[in-house]
Amino acid sequence: MMLWQAWQEDYPPVKPVVSVADSSLETPSIQSTDKPDASIINNASETPIQQEPPPLETSKAESIIVETDLYRLQINTRGGGIVKTELKKYPREANTPDEPFVLMDNSEELLYVLQGGLLSKQASPTHENVYSVVKNLYVMKDEQGFLEVPMSWQNESGNLITKTYVFKRNDYLINIKYDINNQSQTSWQGRSYQQIKRKAPSDGRRLIYTYTGAVISSPEERYEKVDFDDMEDQKTERDTSNGWVAMLQHYFVTALVPADKQSVYRYYTNALPNKRYIIGAISPAIIIKAGSLGTIEESVYIGPKILEDLSKISEGLELTVDYGVLWFIAKPLFLVLDKLHDFTGNWGWSIILVTIILKAIFFPLSAAGYKSMANMRRVQPRMMSIKERYKDDKTKLNQAMMQIYKEEKINPLGGCFPILVQIPVFIALYWVLLESVEMRQATFALWLQDLSSPDPFYVLPLVMGVTMFIQQKLNPAPMDPVQEKVMSVLPIAFTVFFAFFPSGLVLYWVVNNILSIAQQWQITRSLERAGISNKS
Repeated sequence: MMLWQAWQEDYPPVKPVVSVADSSLETPSIQSTDKPDASIINNASETPIQQEPPPLETSKAESIIVETDLYRLQINTRGGGIVKTELKKYPREANTPDEPFVLMDNSEELLYVLQGGLLSKQASPTHENVYSVVKNLYVMKDEQGFLEVPMSWQNESGNLITKTYVFKRNDYLINIKYDINNQSQTSWQGRSYQQIKRKAPSDGRRLIYTYTGAVISSPEERYEKVDFDDMEDQKTERDTSNGWVAMLQHYFVTALVPADKQSVYRYYTNALPNKRYIIGAISPAIIIKAGSLGTIEESVYIGPKILEDLSKISEGLELTVDYGVLWFIAKPLFLVLDKLHDFTGNWGWSIILVTIILKAIFFPLSAAGYKSMANMRRVQPRMMSIKERYKDDKTKLNQAMMQIYKEEKINPLGGCFPILVQIPVFIALYWVLLESVEMRQATFALWLQDLSSPDPFYVLPLVMGVTMFIQQKLNPAPMDPVQEKVMSVLPIAFTVFFAFFPSGLVLYWVVNNILSIAQQWQITRSLERAGISNKS
């Protein structure tokens, strides 16, 4: 497995060569199937809205560069969608801090973009129409609290529509406004739609699974996963209020959040050719009388899965920090870990301290389990003698073993229950360390400069394997020789597996094993001393 990982790093799959003349890298792909289906449009409210696909405009699309304190974005004037997003506070690699992580991009390899537009009886801009702009570069200055990026579109009847992105300082929630100036002689009726389009990731070599796909939230079900296979099988159409939709990946999320949580929105999914998928939202219809102005507002969150920030935006959005079925245990654990980080300023020491706290909480249960195992180890010579004596008579062997348990007041399952009680807590902590974006590229000490990446020198996995081996020696050996051989291989197998785990997770296991060894050794020693004292 280690050789395979090294081979893939040195000889990655050959990327497709894209011609310079291929405009798909500069502008979003233009496909009529990108737009919401007619059934979705018509069913989005009581009043149907019919719209023929607009003729493709021959105007040349331009790129708008937006620079804020958090983003470096690229917006394409064809459709006014976000076609590239770089997160300035999250480097791509720990050793290249000046190279920001690219979350969204309109490249052939990634294809992850935000699209949007208006749907109306009258001609209105979709994500296929070209907007006009005043300038192509917008930079948020130090004294600015927000930055507006406007784009305008006008049809032959005189309707002027301005699409404006509003970026706020230190905020990953972006506001999108459509200001509609109806200069025609008839009422304007329509809706806005926003949709996230991305290509399914092709990297299937990860040993640790984290969910990549779409999510739909509603009051009935706050976190409903809709993976890419589900989109292939069936399109989703759902009307609900107080909901949202999102596209997730490890550490990061793009979420469409309605500005009006009380209004009914229609959420939809679609599967396009070449493994491209869409999840989107359509707003309720509004009517703007002739000669009047109207506004439709939406919001999109593009950034890291920060629990505190997401919980303030919309109900249930913090569930995108996917702690699994044990989230009700994992969330308090993260809050404790976060408080410890405020105290230590180092996530590695925070992991060590939270492990110590958990061991202290479960000390009585652990002590009971280790005491039972120590007693089993003490009587093991007698058990082996009985096994040899009654090796051909299983009935008498079981009766003799039960008699020893009764005489020594030993519960053979006494060491299991205390451990089983602790398992959900430790699994929840595992997911906290795996899913929290705060662990991404977090440094600890010495050679451990990224707790979210495997140990580059395999020191922690080797230490973990040694501690696991010592734990086995402190426990009573299995009666079955085959089981004993299997158990002896486990430290080696787990060392190999943990070589590919994030070092933060391995650090937790190492500290937990060391504390368990110290506790188990102390209990075994005290019982042995008590046995010698009783004999004397």
